[in-house]
Amino acid sequence: MPEKKEVHSEHKVLHKETHELSSKNVLELIDSSNRLVNRMDKIISLFEEAAKHVGEVESTEAKVAALSSKLESLLEQNKAIAQGLLLLEKYVRGKSGIQQPTQMSEYS
Repeated sequence: MPEKKEVHSEHKVLHKETHELSSKNVLELIDSSNRLVNRMDKIISLFEEAAKHVGEVESTEAKVAALSSKLESLLEQNKAIAQGLLLLEKYVRGKSGIQQPTQMSEYS
């Protein structure tokens, strides 16, 4: 019979060691999970910040595109006005008999 007590005692020791190991593993797992959650929070914060900046860049690009379009329209209007003034000048010079200047304008 002493054998049964010995086996039972060994079983208790093995169970206690297994329990200690599993408790240690559980604590390590909890710690690892906490570190993972913290890292994920940082990544999410980073993506949120990046999303804000992307929105700002898109709105800035849209503003620049709108301004560029308006400037091109103004440039075309200015060219048309300059050509009209040159034609008006030629007409007035022709009617009044005034000679044209020797230098040509950049808009002609």
